[in-house]
Amino acid sequence: MQIIDRDLLHNLPLPQPVEGSKEKRGRVCIIGGSREVPGAVLLAALGAMRAGAGKLQIATVESRAGALALAMPEAMVIDLPETPAGGLQCQTAASAASRWVDADALLIGPGMVEEPDCDAILKNLLESNMETIIVVDAGALPQLREQGDALRRRSGRVVVTPHAGEMANLLGIEKAVIEADPRTAASRLTDDFGLVVVMKGSQTIITAPDGNWQYEGGGVGLATSGSGDVLAGIITGLAARGADLVTAAIWGVFLHGEAGAQLSETVGPLGFLAREIPDRIPGLLSGLCYRSGE
Repeated sequence: MQIIDRDLLHNLPLPQPVEGSKEKRGRVCIIGGSREVPGAVLLAALGAMRAGAGKLQIATVESRAGALALAMPEAMVIDLPETPAGGLQCQTAASAASRWVDADALLIGPGMVEEPDCDAILKNLLESNMETIIVVDAGALPQLREQGDALRRRSGRVVVTPHAGEMANLLGIEKAVIEADPRTAASRLTDDFGLVVVMKGSQTIITAPDGNWQYEGGGVGLATSGSGDVLAGIITGLAARGADLVTAAIWGVFLHGEAGAQLSETVGPLGFLAREIPDRIPGLLSGLCYRSGE
C-alpha cells in the first residue's frame, strides 16, 4: 500500500488549467439535498469550486433551491419537486437529466433522504449512456450493491466515499469489523464492482483496480459534520478538471486532510467547521502544483 504524501503527488500531476476558459476546467453537477439537510450540497459545491472546477450546477429540492441560489451565486440551481419526506422525486429528476448531460463529473448523495426515490435516481444515472464520472456519497450509498451490473459497466468511472458506518451497512457486517480492517472492506467493493473506494476514517484508505493508497494525516478535527461533503466535492471538482479518477481521489484526500491540519494549527485541533475547509484548498493547490511542475 502506497502512502499519500507530497512525494506521491509530485508523480501524479493534475491537468494544467487553460487560460481564459472556464469550460476547459470542467462542469460539475451536484444532485442532492433535502428539506432537513439543504446545506450539504452547498458544502460540496464549495469544495468543487475551490478545487478549480469551471462551472457548477446544483439540482436540489424546490423548497430550498432559492436560498441555495443566493448562498452559492456561482451555481446554476435546478429546483426539483419533493417527496413527502422532503427528498428529491425520482421521476422528475430523471426527466431533468438533459440539464446535466454535459457534466464532466457528477456528485450524487450529499444531504439526500434515504428512501426509494433516492435509490431510483442513482439507478437512473448509472444506467444512462453518459460518460460522466460519478461520485457517490452519503444518502446515495445504502443500496449501492443492488446496482452491481451498472457499476461494472462503468468500472473505473465511479468513486464511492463511505465512512465505516456506511460501509458496514453496505457489506452487512459490524462497524467494528470495518474499523479493524478498512482496507479489506474497501477492497471488497473494488473487487466486486470495479469501484474506486475512498474509505474515510482516521486513516483514509483508497482502493482501486490498479492499487491501494493510505493517507495518515488530517487530524481528529476533520471528524465533523459536513466534512465528508466537502471531500466529495473536492474529488468531483478535480475529476471535472480532467484528472483520472484515482488521481482525483488521491489529491482530494490529501488536500482535504492538509486543510484540516492547517485549521488545527490556526483554529484549534477541535472546533473548526466544515465550511472553513474549502478556503484552504486554493493555497494548498498552488503550493503543491508549483512543486509538481503544473
